[in-house]
Amino acid sequence: MGSTVILDLMGGVALLLWGLHMVHSGVVRAFGADLRRLLGMALKSRLRAFLAGAFVTGLLQSSTATGLMAASFVTGGTLDLAPALAVMLGANVGTTLVVQILSFNIAVVTPVLLLTGVIAFKRGGRTRTRDLGRVVIGVGLMLLALHIFLGALATTESATVSRVVLGAITDQPLLCLIIAAGITWAAHSSVAVVLVVMSLGAAHLVSPTAVVALVLGANVGSALNPLLETGQPGNLASRRLPIGNLVTRLVGCALVLPFLHPIAEFLQRYEPNPARLAADFHTAFNILLALMFIGPLDFIAVRLTRWLPDQPRPADPGTPVYLDSSAASAPAVALVCAAREVLRMGDLIETMLRQAMTALLTNDRKLVAEISRMDDAIDSLNDSVKLYVTRMTRDSLDDRDGYRAMEIVSFSINLEHVGDIIDKNLMDLAAKKIRRGITFSKEGEADLVEFHGQVVDSLKLSVGIFMSGDMNVARELVAAKALLREREFAAAERYLTRLRQATPESIESYSLDLDILRDLKRIHSHLCSAAYPVLERAGALQRSRLKDTAFGRRKPAASRLPDKPLLP
Repeated sequence: MGSTVILDLMGGVALLLWGLHMVHSGVVRAFGADLRRLLGMALKSRLRAFLAGAFVTGLLQSSTATGLMAASFVTGGTLDLAPALAVMLGANVGTTLVVQILSFNIAVVTPVLLLTGVIAFKRGGRTRTRDLGRVVIGVGLMLLALHIFLGALATTESATVSRVVLGAITDQPLLCLIIAAGITWAAHSSVAVVLVVMSLGAAHLVSPTAVVALVLGANVGSALNPLLETGQPGNLASRRLPIGNLVTRLVGCALVLPFLHPIAEFLQRYEPNPARLAADFHTAFNILLALMFIGPLDFIAVRLTRWLPDQPRPADPGTPVYLDSSAASAPAVALVCAAREVLRMGDLIETMLRQAMTALLTNDRKLVAEISRMDDAIDSLNDSVKLYVTRMTRDSLDDRDGYRAMEIVSFSINLEHVGDIIDKNLMDLAAKKIRRGITFSKEGEADLVEFHGQVVDSLKLSVGIFMSGDMNVARELVAAKALLREREFAAAERYLTRLRQATPESIESYSLDLDILRDLKRIHSHLCSAAYPVLERAGALQRSRLKDTAFGRRKPAASRLPDKPLLP
């Protein structure tokens, strides 16, 4: 009997949490963008921010979700701390709305809600009707979970052991508060915990005083989730809003905790139903907190800003460092500034290239995301360099400075293309490798490492050519291109040999290996472009790599035109 009751209770909790999830996800899919826009528009005054927080949370049934949106506005600098704290006060009130609705005996509508929700979900296609059907199903599942709770707890109402155990646990109000806070933090839902407390009270397994203490704990626990989920590592300022929300809850609990027994007796006179008592106290507590703190929010915001000051932000790698606008009167100096910025781009590309191979070999997801952010910085720097060179060289330039300006812009564009290949191609292959659990063979990994090492060496050569214009280094880079092509053919032949041997690693990674080699070769081709202007100025480039045919050199296209027109 005991194990069956425990399983029923655990199933009811799971069903309740899933119902809340469906309500939340359905509302987000149907109105997520609209709710975020509404929250952003309503933050001009404290009262409107409070009402917006209550409304949005009443729909989402997640103060954590509302807190995340408000925190994103604060972190982005579009919202002051005081209105954001008002949003959280409203969010705390908004979470009580569904508790109030479910505290009434409306279990009779459960089948109607489930049937209506399923029909809307199935017939709605990809429209908002389908999302609202999900919401209705979620509400029905929550009512069904409460029905399961009451049924399971009814069997334990006469059980002496259950009463003794729960009485021992809930005899101390402070212990009740701590237990409820911990459960709420773990469940990520104060609504679910308050509904469970309502069921315990309705089954007369806990006293009214314990009900009030458990509801207090649920309120404290719900303030822990935003604190743990919205802060940025190393950024104390990002924790101002969740800490302010937690402080208001703790102050409210400290004021109420010594008077729990008189408060429970007072509420019991007007609301003998323990379930309604829990819901009414939950709502009254959050409304009184809002009335108490909505006035001094500016003072609280100032204190939080002083205690948690802004941290110095790390330099954005996408922000130019060397593009000096004061060099407009000296184009030659401006070109030097642009060249220094392009060299900085080369350093970032080298870091990306090295980390790309590390990500491919170690399956590091975080490194893949970091490389994507670095590519965004490369794109931004490339745009800045092109605009800077264009603006600084509007006046006429001599031939030497004109060639240098073209080299700077060309090398910057090629580095940007290299960054795109690393991000869009190599990192896509890394994600594919991680997703499918592909493993390189030892021989294939050795080939990739060797090939990658030559590309890194060629990157250094291309940067050296860009700096010095040395023709010997340019010849070395072009020769490396031919050598790399030969190594690609040799590696492909070795892959085919291993594929014929049908080793599992080779079969699984054959296509991935060749794709990586192809992308590394494309990177190398962009790097070699730095050598061609130098060799061309020295007259060291042939017009074409095509050899003469055995029948003699073909005539140019113009000389092969007919002497007479084909039409009269």
